Amino acid sequence: MADGASGLLKSRVSEDEWRVRVELAALYRLVALHGWDDMIFTHISARVQGPEHHFLINPYGFYFEEMTASCLVKVDLDGNVVQETQSFINPAGFTIHSAVHAAREDAHFVIHLHTTAGVGVAAQKEGLLPIGQNACLLQHQVAYHGYEGLALNHDERERLVADLGDKPLMLLRNHGTLAVGQTAAAAWVAMFFLERACAQQVAALSGGREHVLIAPDEAQAETREQGKGIGFIASLAWPGALRMLDRKLPGYDS
Repeated sequence: MADGASGLLKSRVSEDEWRVRVELAALYRLVALHGWDDMIFTHISARVQGPEHHFLINPYGFYFEEMTASCLVKVDLDGNVVQETQSFINPAGFTIHSAVHAAREDAHFVIHLHTTAGVGVAAQKEGLLPIGQNACLLQHQVAYHGYEGLALNHDERERLVADLGDKPLMLLRNHGTLAVGQTAAAAWVAMFFLERACAQQVAALSGGREHVLIAPDEAQAETREQGKGIGFIASLAWPGALRMLDRKLPGYDS
């Protein structure tokens, strides 16, 4: 979007909405920078403050590395676009994200990915195994939802929300990963840890399940307790992530 059009939109939305737009665009570009995008597919969304339950999501057809604060599309919980735009959204993205935003008051940001490692672990019967430090930190926070095909059936929303419960992370069986956060920082760090845990598991299992060393129960319990400070870690990591974007993939805030 041209700078003039960007400035026009910024002047027409609240300061809070513009901040959310910038943070959401940053999440898209961070996913691209880490090689976790899936061409024009998968989605990240953010709730806009207010009683309308509007949320922002990507315009269908844009690559994640192209995402800017101005190009994001604002929709309601019924999938109606509620801003002036020539873009449209992917209905599969609406199904998953509208369900989570509607059901979870803390779901300000929702990240859904189809990475090779994430799908790999989501397709394993045992799910996420406590074989690395990241997995030990997260294992008790991960929910599971069975695969039902492309997320186009609105009836699936109730089942997905029921399976997610109050957990911040989910493995969608045969499909991918999902992270929920009250802030962009929380959602990003949770997803980063989950994706790293999945990549480590795929690497470890490449030698066969019988050779994998499961962390001792006592160590798992200790790591789980130590992981309660992850919110502080997120607040430290997020500014650095934005600085990295400014160096390597600038322009998300336009």
